[in-house]
Amino acid sequence: PWIMEQVYALGQALLSRMKVNFVEDADTLMHDFREIAPTFVLFAPRVWEAVAADVRARMMDASPFKRALYERGMKMGLAALDQGTHSAAAEALLFRALRDRLGFTRLTSAATGGAALGPDTFRFFRAMGVPLRQLYGQTETLGAYTLHRGKTVDFDTVGVPFDDSIEIRVLDPDRNGIGEVLARHANMFHGYYKAGPDTPSDVRDGWMHTGDAGYVDRKGELVVIDRIKDLAVNIHGERFSPQYIENKLKFSPYVAEAVILGAGREYLAALVCIRYAVVAKWAEKNRIAFTTYSDLASKPAVIELIRREVEKVNAGLTDVQRVAKFVLLYKELDADDGELTRTRKVRRGVINEKYADLIDTIYAGAPSYRVDTVIRFQDGTTQRIRTTLPVIDLTAAPAILAAAE
Repeated sequence: PWIMEQVYALGQALLSRMKVNFVEDADTLMHDFREIAPTFVLFAPRVWEAVAADVRARMMDASPFKRALYERGMKMGLAALDQGTHSAAAEALLFRALRDRLGFTRLTSAATGGAALGPDTFRFFRAMGVPLRQLYGQTETLGAYTLHRGKTVDFDTVGVPFDDSIEIRVLDPDRNGIGEVLARHANMFHGYYKAGPDTPSDVRDGWMHTGDAGYVDRKGELVVIDRIKDLAVNIHGERFSPQYIENKLKFSPYVAEAVILGAGREYLAALVCIRYAVVAKWAEKNRIAFTTYSDLASKPAVIELIRREVEKVNAGLTDVQRVAKFVLLYKELDADDGELTRTRKVRRGVINEKYADLIDTIYAGAPSYRVDTVIRFQDGTTQRIRTTLPVIDLTAAPAILAAAE
């Protein structure tokens, strides 16, 4: 449900007569992908993250020998990537077979767009030999207008304009050069459907006001940080990007979604959703009995597992960006509940409103939060959930986990 569907599945298909394949079902995506082995693919960041998480999850079930080969191959591949090359040894040891398993054997071009993709996930696929590049644009501008050029990809940028006819500038930059990204070119839309003359427009004086915060780096590449409305400032006046930290957390195979809190607060906290399929497999392997998603997320061993993952991420962040507390949610965030967009971006306003009591509990210093709610599924059935969510304080984790047990 975004502009790239219209560009590739309709417009480009008619212009170039390329063959467009549609998966049979969302659950058969990767199986169909391997069967087709396409030459070009455009995935939203959440799909790339899910594929990477699935690979790492499968390795948990592999034999010790295969896990050792995987770890060795990835280590060599990432080291070669950092040197701007591709490891022939890693290719023979791991990547050729892995690409075949995923359906990437014939891939000559791959892209991501619609939201920011975490640098760790980007490096994972580039090291594997997937020619992944990032697009940036909006539906109002007929899709993308920037792209990484050549073989060198900067994981922190979205590349450069397609050609000289596309203009990009940063409005009202601060002392670090960060401001609102504006774009202009000949193929932009004329306006919103049925919008009257008095309706506010994102296009002013011919420039598309994207609503994204970013800057142009020294190489002339555009860096998009986050939505302007989502950039946050803590109580000390220090700015941070929730999306950047969330992407770091979601590189873990055990984390499906994360929402960073902390605007106007003393410290950062996170609402975390486990990746059910992966954590369930981990629990079965460790002989942990469970029944439902909410039951699994409440297990002390699972809480400890996620605590270790959050601490790994914290180790690579600055003091301002580190997560001090987190809670494992009793359900997955869902687009049907308005918590995510259809491209699976977090709707922060909805989250802040829907989970206001939980958020207040976290920042009040309480050790836990009592949940008594009813979930309605798409088929009309309902389920009542009664549980207690421990608030995990990373500065005093052992005591809190002991209380949870």
